[in-house]
Amino acid sequence: MAGLVYCKSSYSNGQEECVEVAINLPGAVAIRDSKDPDGPIIRFTPAAWADFLVGGRIAAAPRA
Repeated sequence: MAGLVYCKSSYSNGQEECVEVAINLPGAVAIRDSKDPDGPIIRFTPAAWADFLVGGRIAAAPRA
């Protein structure tokens, strides 16, 4: 998808779990594997992406 500007996740380590996110397209958030920049792209609405991030934070939160 032309025109997307990707930022690599701070959790990416270059060998595994390499994720890049583009948020410069109005109304969409694009995700791709940085090891395969010409590969598939997953697109979310900004609201769905925000829900995904919140869900990840809840799942990663320590349990009492």
